[in-house]
Amino acid sequence: MQYSRNTYIGDEGTRGISGGERRRVSIGVDIIHGPSLLFLDEPTSGLDSTSALSVIEKVHDIARNGSTVILTIHQPSSRIQLLLDHLIILARGQLMFQGSFKDVTPHLNRMGRKVPKGENPIENLIDVIQEYDQCDVVGVEVLAEFAKTGMKPPLLSDMEEISMSNSVAPSPMHRGSRFEEKSQEFSMSSQVSRRSLNDEFDHSIRSPYNNTPMSWSASNSAAFLKFTPSRLKNEQKAQKPASQASPGYYTYSSEILPATPTPHSSDYIVDESDYLTPANGKPEHLGPKFSNSYIGETWILMRRNFINIRRTPELFLSRLMVLTFMGIMMATMFKNPKDTLQGITNRLSFFIFTVCLFFFSSNDAVPAFIQERFIFIRETSHNAYRASTYTIASLITHMPFLALQALTYAGIVWFALQLRGPFLYFFLVLFISLLSTNSFVVFVSSVVPNYILGYAAVIAFTALFFLFCGYFLSSEDIPKYWRWMNKISTMTYPYEGLLMNEYQTHDIFGNNDGVPVTGFDILHSLHIGIDEVKKRNNVLIML
Repeated sequence: MQYSRNTYIGDEGTRGISGGERRRVSIGVDIIHGPSLLFLDEPTSGLDSTSALSVIEKVHDIARNGSTVILTIHQPSSRIQLLLDHLIILARGQLMFQGSFKDVTPHLNRMGRKVPKGENPIENLIDVIQEYDQCDVVGVEVLAEFAKTGMKPPLLSDMEEISMSNSVAPSPMHRGSRFEEKSQEFSMSSQVSRRSLNDEFDHSIRSPYNNTPMSWSASNSAAFLKFTPSRLKNEQKAQKPASQASPGYYTYSSEILPATPTPHSSDYIVDESDYLTPANGKPEHLGPKFSNSYIGETWILMRRNFINIRRTPELFLSRLMVLTFMGIMMATMFKNPKDTLQGITNRLSFFIFTVCLFFFSSNDAVPAFIQERFIFIRETSHNAYRASTYTIASLITHMPFLALQALTYAGIVWFALQLRGPFLYFFLVLFISLLSTNSFVVFVSSVVPNYILGYAAVIAFTALFFLFCGYFLSSEDIPKYWRWMNKISTMTYPYEGLLMNEYQTHDIFGNNDGVPVTGFDILHSLHIGIDEVKKRNNVLIML
C-alpha cells in the first residue's frame, strides 16, 4: 500500500483507491495490533482474479507470521486454493469435506468419482455436490454421511431408476427412508442398525480420515478448536474398531477427536472449563491488547482528526460564516436600546437568541457524526485504539475551531452593542455552549440508527430546553412538576450566565413609571442569583 499512501480512500462523491486496495486497507486496520486470530468474511468478493490473489497472498503472509486466519471464500481460483492450509466445504449447513487441498482428490476417489485429468478437484467436488443437491430422491445428506462415516453415497443413476419405477414421486420427507433402502443394497453384510440420517449426523466439522492429532496440529487454521466442548452423544458411544468395520464402510484410524458442536445443537453438555485457558498458560505470547501507548495513540488520533478537518473544511467554515453573518445582523438590530422596559425586553431577546443560535448551529453535524460512528465501532472492536483516547483526541482537535467561532461572534456583538461585564466571561460562556451542544449532538448520534432520527431527536430536545430555559417563564413561575426540566435544560445555564454578566451592576437600564430599574432589579425579577459564586457555578455545570 506504500504506492497509495497519499491517495484518498474515496466515497460516493470522491474517486479513490481501487477495490483491491480497499480490501488491503481493511485488513491492514485489523492487523495493526498483531491479532492472534483474524477472521475475514469474503475478502475477495467483487475483486478480479489478480486482485483477489494479491489479497490472499498478503493474508497468507500474515498467517506465516504467527496469526491464525479464518476466512470465508466463494469459488476460489486454483492459485488461491494452493495458498489455503485447511479447507472446510459446506452445503446447506452440512459438512461436505474437510482437509487440505491435496486430500480432495483421494476423497473423490473413495466416493467413486474420478477427477478428470487437468480438472480442478475442488470444482469437481462442487459439481458433485450440486448434482446430489438437485436430485429428487437423495440430497446432500448422503455426502455429509460419507464425510462423517465413509459410507459411499448411492449412485445417482441407481436413484433415478428407483424413482422411475415408482408411480408416485417421493417427497423430500421420504428422502431419508429411500436412502436407507438403497444403502442396504450396498452393505448387505453390515449388522449395524442405522437411524435416520438427520438423527445420526451430528454436524461435525471434523472428518474421520483427517482427525488425528498429527494432521490437525500441522494446520494453524485448526488450532482454535483446542478447547471446544464435546457432544454428549459421541461421548456415550464407543468408537468402533477399524478391524470390525462392515464391508460397506471405509476403514479409518480409530484416533478420532470428539465432534464439534454447533449453535443449533441442544443435545450436548457444555462444560465451562472447556472454554477457559489452563491456569499454567502464559498469556504473554498473545502480545499487548493495543499496539500504541496511551499518549501516542491520542496523538495519532489527533493528527487524523486534523487531516479530516482539513479535507472537509466546509463543515466549520459554514458555521463560521453563519455566526459572522448573524453577529453583524444582531449588532445592527439591537444597537442603542431605549432606556425603557421595552428596551430591557429587547436586550433580553438578544441574549436568548444568542444562546439558541449557538445551540442550533451544531445540528448540521449529525450526519457527519453518524457516519464516523460506524468507523469508530469497527475500529474499536478490533482494538485499533481505545475509546477514551478517541474522545480526548476529538475534544482537543475541535476546541480551537469552536473557540474561533465563539471569538468571532463575541468580538462583533460585544463592542457593537457595548455590553457590560467582563468580555472573557462572555466569550467563555459562548465557547462552552458550543462544546456542550457538540457533545450533546455526539451523544444523540451515538444512539440513533440514522441521521433522520438524529435530526428529529436533536431538534426535539433543543426545543424542550429552549422552552424551559427561563425566558418564557422564570424558574419560580414554572409549575413544580416541570421545574426539573429547568434544571436539566442545557440552555438554562448559559442564558443565566449571560444575564448575570450583563446585569450584575447598579447601573440604570430603564424606568418603570418614573422608578429607575437597575441591573440587580432585573435579576431579582427573573429570580436569578446575583452573587459571583452562582456565576461561576453556571460555567462549571455547563462543563
